[in-house]
Amino acid sequence: MSITLHRFPLSGHAHRAELLLSLLGLEANLVDVDLRNGAHKQPAFLKLNSFGQVPVLEDGTDVIADSNAILVYLARKYGGEQWLPSDPLQAAQVERWLSVAAGQIASGPARARLITVFGARYNPEETIASSHALLKVVEAELQGREWLVGSRPTIADVAGYTYIAHAPEGNVALDLYPNVRAWLTRIESLPGFVPMVTTKAGLRA
Repeated sequence: MSITLHRFPLSGHAHRAELLLSLLGLEANLVDVDLRNGAHKQPAFLKLNSFGQVPVLEDGTDVIADSNAILVYLARKYGGEQWLPSDPLQAAQVERWLSVAAGQIASGPARARLITVFGARYNPEETIASSHALLKVVEAELQGREWLVGSRPTIADVAGYTYIAHAPEGNVALDLYPNVRAWLTRIESLPGFVPMVTTKAGLRA
């Protein structure tokens, strides 16, 4: 069966899905959705995701919307035990980080980047402060360990990677977080890693 990923190249949510596809060695047809001209709000796309958001994955007749849902689907269908453990405790720990990705990461580093890259009207000071509050927790969680859950990478790491790696684009510096930076480097060293394009914004302008 053919796999198609509907994405926007500057979307960290879409990059999560693209990254896991590549880490799993799965070939996918990447279809860019023209968000700037509202393609995601047109009837054809709304049939794929009624919320009008990228990414959307088509795997044969299966259609999966939402980046974290796509990670769970791909991990369970193609990744075996590594990417989404069946052990109840580790599965719960992975789910915790998926919630963090949809919560604190989305309202912290992802939102900070929305301000600088897309001109979103959020409070920069509050958003940057929220980002650093998150990063302090992640830094502590990574003390003495290589991955967020267990002894090998999981979709918890994939879900957390992109917006934290690109946090400097939102004026969120990573200098004070050596454990976080080492974790990002480990992810970038995985076979099959693919980066998201860097935007010259914020601290990377």
